[in-house]
Amino acid sequence: MTNLREYNMNGTIILGVDAGYGNFKTARTCFPTSVTKSMSEPTISKDYVEYNGAYYILGDGHKDFVADKHEDEDNYVLTLAAIAKELKARGLNTAKIHLAVGLPLKWFQTQREDFRRYMLQNRHLDYRYAGKRYVVDIDDCTVMPQCYAAIAENLKEFKGMNMVADIGNGTMNILQIIDWKPDGRQMFTEKYGVQQYILAMREALMREHNANPGEKILHRFLRKGTAGLDAALEETMRATAVKYTKEVFRVLREHGYDSRLMKLYVVGGGGCMLKNFASLNNTAVTINDDICATAKGYEHLALREISKNEKCRK
Repeated sequence: MTNLREYNMNGTIILGVDAGYGNFKTARTCFPTSVTKSMSEPTISKDYVEYNGAYYILGDGHKDFVADKHEDEDNYVLTLAAIAKELKARGLNTAKIHLAVGLPLKWFQTQREDFRRYMLQNRHLDYRYAGKRYVVDIDDCTVMPQCYAAIAENLKEFKGMNMVADIGNGTMNILQIIDWKPDGRQMFTEKYGVQQYILAMREALMREHNANPGEKILHRFLRKGTAGLDAALEETMRATAVKYTKEVFRVLREHGYDSRLMKLYVVGGGGCMLKNFASLNNTAVTINDDICATAKGYEHLALREISKNEKCRK
């Protein structure tokens, strides 16, 4: 479990938002990325954002893969929801914040400035979440690389050769770290996230059993190793999961992973699947099952960067 801390700088809250394709995470919250726009107030759901005259209802599904997040309206609305949920968890409904966000390694350099401008499109926000008003001033935004952020605070532990794999719903980010230093030549983003496994498992269940338990049940199986279903169904699900984990290691080996030479550190939702269904050498593989680790890492890195810039100005 990554440490939970509150990062502040001169009265400004540093607030991390990890915008995944399956879930949005902050230091204290996690919620699915499904969002539906409506021009009328929902009659049943209270989990919605009211912004710019429209209502955005949050649901249990997930977003489709979008490579350019700064061109996606849903991503911005979900960020507003994440801010409100995190402030609610802290007992606040008004705040001045420094937003800390990230991008996959593959697109970090090319999209960083566009994504920062996208996050700063409204410096003053006055909106409602779950019927409650939130007034937020965004002082600035720092954009950081995914994967690295999740381990940055514990970098001193990465002596020798290491590989970090951040397995999310839509992508898998891979980074090599040698003697505490990230290797900029060994950073990769593969479109091979947990959703690939979910699709394969649904296909196998329909083909072999004519059954479709729904994604919520499939994700529960991923996290727990069981979902309380018929034994034959779960055996098919288990076989598909084992096959997927072997494919994960195949992809890692393509990018230089060698268990004889390096340790593997896994973060993101896919870590649960490796823990439950892969044959692991426990002395060489560490799985961080804190799904909020990257959001916490964004906050830590942003504070470090802000502090460094403050010193440079003095």
